Amino acid sequence: MMDTAELLKKVRKLEIKTKGLTKQIFSGEYHSAFKGRGMSFSEVRDYQYGDDVRNIDWNVTARTGGPHVKIFEEERELTVMLLIDVSASSFFGVSSRFKSDMMTELAAVISFSAITNNDKVGAIMFSDRIEKYLPPKKGKQNILRIIRELLNLTPEKSGTNLSEALIYLNNIEKKRAIVFVLSDFMAEGYQQALTIAAKRHDIIGVHIFDEREKSLPDVGLLHVEDAETGQKRLVDTSDANIRAQYSSYFEYNKEQFQKDFALAKSDTISISTEEDYIKAMQVFFKRRSKR
Repeated sequence: MMDTAELLKKVRKLEIKTKGLTKQIFSGEYHSAFKGRGMSFSEVRDYQYGDDVRNIDWNVTARTGGPHVKIFEEERELTVMLLIDVSASSFFGVSSRFKSDMMTELAAVISFSAITNNDKVGAIMFSDRIEKYLPPKKGKQNILRIIRELLNLTPEKSGTNLSEALIYLNNIEKKRAIVFVLSDFMAEGYQQALTIAAKRHDIIGVHIFDEREKSLPDVGLLHVEDAETGQKRLVDTSDANIRAQYSSYFEYNKEQFQKDFALAKSDTISISTEEDYIKAMQVFFKRRSKR
């Protein structure tokens, strides 16, 4: 854990960086991609010529003897939930930043975009258990708390259980929410939980990966350790078959992630830690806003 002064300094630095990105680039795309997608019940009134018959309220119609329809209005306020993977594998990185660093920055940018539009933001930080839950709230102080918790959290567990996080989300968030899952998706067996959660929520899977996870360099014998299990082994990276297996495992994981989300009718985006995540997210948001 960081001392208070160091933590506040890091929070402030991240706030300045991500708020600037949000103001200059992001909030317009966020608004276009998500505003107007939710409709809430407003009132019941007499049926008028041209009303959609699918909106007839049959209970009121039967009680009054005259046709009545339900009126819906656009939801002006949305709830954004961040499901953030804080398992040991998220602290991997051989470039300029860990995967966890990018997840924290993305969480901050999405959060500042949300409060610019007067939306509530909450967070669930998970490993193979729920490490921290911050209920949805409005305002800058809430965003700073989420950033602070992400920067200072020491997870109790090292594994990944996305299924448990999705079940927890569905149990605590009864109202429809925009849900960003920030993870490297080094997990399996979450398809059923995702499909159930996606029936209520608008879920976006944000796959964060390090370039070194795609290919193994030819550097001879290498001692490696699984961050989540602690298992160690000696790998001969000069063996072309081993390097091919390593690359195949990454591609399999990525394809499985995309397949699982597609089956749940949920969107996905994959971003490398060496990539400009703002550009990647802009492209994604613009694509959504055109649907």
